[in-house]
Amino acid sequence: MEDKKFKRTLVTAALPYANGPVHIGHLAGVYVPADIYVRYLRLKGEDVKFIGGSDEHGVPITIKAKKEGVTPQDICDRYHNIIKKSFEGLGISFDIYSRTTSKIHERTASEFFKTLYDKGEFIEKTSKQLYDEQAHQFLADRYVTGTCPHCGYEHAYGDQCESCGTSLNATDLINPRSAITGNVPVLKETTHWYMPLDKWEPALRKWILEDHKEWKPNVYGQCKSWLDEHLQPRAVTRDLDWGIPVPIEGVTGKVLYVWFDAPIGYISNTKELLPNDWQKYWKSKDSRIIHFIGKDNIVFHCIIFPAMLMAEGSYQLPENVPANEFLNLEGEKISTSRNWAIWLNEYLEEFPGKQDVLRYVLTANAPETKDNDFTWKDFQQRNNSELVAIYGNFVNRALVLTKKYFDSVVPAAHELTDYDRHTIEEFKNVKETLGDNIEHFHFREALKDAMNLARIGNKYLADTEPWKLAKTDMARVETIMNIALQVCANLAIAFEPFLPFSSQKLRHMLGMPETDWNVLGSVDILQPGHQVAQQPQLLFEKIDDDVIDAQLKKLERIKQQNIIANFTPRAIAGPCTPDDFMKLDIRVGTVLECSKVKKADKLLAFKIDDGLGGRTIVSGIAKYYQPQDLVGKQVCFIANFPPRTFKGIQSQGMILSAEDAGGRLVVIGPTGPVKPGVQVK
Repeated sequence: MEDKKFKRTLVTAALPYANGPVHIGHLAGVYVPADIYVRYLRLKGEDVKFIGGSDEHGVPITIKAKKEGVTPQDICDRYHNIIKKSFEGLGISFDIYSRTTSKIHERTASEFFKTLYDKGEFIEKTSKQLYDEQAHQFLADRYVTGTCPHCGYEHAYGDQCESCGTSLNATDLINPRSAITGNVPVLKETTHWYMPLDKWEPALRKWILEDHKEWKPNVYGQCKSWLDEHLQPRAVTRDLDWGIPVPIEGVTGKVLYVWFDAPIGYISNTKELLPNDWQKYWKSKDSRIIHFIGKDNIVFHCIIFPAMLMAEGSYQLPENVPANEFLNLEGEKISTSRNWAIWLNEYLEEFPGKQDVLRYVLTANAPETKDNDFTWKDFQQRNNSELVAIYGNFVNRALVLTKKYFDSVVPAAHELTDYDRHTIEEFKNVKETLGDNIEHFHFREALKDAMNLARIGNKYLADTEPWKLAKTDMARVETIMNIALQVCANLAIAFEPFLPFSSQKLRHMLGMPETDWNVLGSVDILQPGHQVAQQPQLLFEKIDDDVIDAQLKKLERIKQQNIIANFTPRAIAGPCTPDDFMKLDIRVGTVLECSKVKKADKLLAFKIDDGLGGRTIVSGIAKYYQPQDLVGKQVCFIANFPPRTFKGIQSQGMILSAEDAGGRLVVIGPTGPVKPGVQVK
């Protein structure tokens, strides 16, 4: 890749389904790294275009529409606007963010299909596919659920298992069921057109395995695995009423398969952006195409879409596909269906002005080589200990000291010491490693390089102690503060691809002229006599525990809602005779006193009026009740259990409770007042 020279770069980011907002998994896997890369190229003055858009023909959209009783277009319009606005809010700097329901996309995708059809690049096949007899329709992959044949996950979709990530065909599933009616589907014949991927396997093997060994190991390895298992023809059309109609005369009720339609969206969106110049980005040999995707899209962007481009014949193939792995949330896999996610639109509302904090944390934890985990505690720690305490602290110290000693005017540098020269050399060297890491898609390491600049600045101020020298040697203080301010200016440039909002804020405080990447490492960005902000502001603010606790409680509520939603009663226990039940003496008692048992978090001690002189019962329900809330209530208890001792307290029975769908224990009692001691029959 280093030897190749390109005049321009086209960067695409995977098209998100417009059936819901985007979440942090999407951001960490695709959009933040793509934006870092594009902003870096722009800073270098390169010709780059950043293409995005919503995928609006996926079956998940029709499922959502059916569930809400609206049209698929209603769903697309709603979520396309939410997603577009959210991306803008986080500073994802697309040159265009369009959609696959646009007229230009329908025309482009139809023409692409027709070109391949006319060239004889498709195979027409009649096969048996799953059909719902009650719904009177063939079932698209997402309308089929069942057990994954690879990992045994019982809720896999017909196109992919969300648990193990394996791509599937609906007929692969064990015990398949229709997601529309819940019925067991039948196999019924239907005719479709197929892309003969096996025809392009030799060309793909050479292009990937020989010509692109520099690709990330996770991408290269997955492609090799697919190719080694040998490619098979894959359908490019579906029996569906939502999508781009198959452009063949006389064909009705069939649309282009979304995996065929969606990547063409990159082309149609480029056409929309550059109606006269789009071809040079897609068809010129001196153009570089980079696809940013998540690992679940590797096969589509590295094998299927390139095979389509090879078959068409006039397009350039992607130069790189730097796919990331998955980001988990608090140790669990992010799941849109279970609402286990941090949604970008909600984050922007709940954390106003903290776009860069999320960008920073997602980059620092980016799942570049393996799955990684987002936790709210780590989010807080990185903000407070890194952005605030290192980066923000250095900038604030430099500006405050400049205001104190020089009325916020950049002083001149005088004779440099060896330590000055060493510090300058250190931050000059950051430019090369930082740029090299971004060029090779190592964004986590690049972010560390940028933060290292702030560490260098902090150490320089701590070691030189200008506040002490101000009493005896102001000329030396002038040199120190000049260097410190040059580091600040360098930080504004180095962090621009990662943290655009704070970089803009810092540029404003420094009154920086427009600069580009080539200036990074310079010691004369701010000239002596230049005015900087007289009222410097903090770049970042500490995030308190209560803010994080609120987010953790929100996730806990979601977890409980999922438990309740997925509750299924336990199987009935083995047979029990009336004689067995009659052995239990179940009575009603009134709670006179209730208190927590010392050194036992789960236990409560009850004083019960049982109508027979009273008794003490110890129960493990402390997690679910406050003691004072139970005083005066009537409860059912088993009176004839032999006494047992808990933490030195003798318990004379067992209070009855039911476990609800969320795992909470609920004390059982009569619906109305009764005399203590009455038996339950």
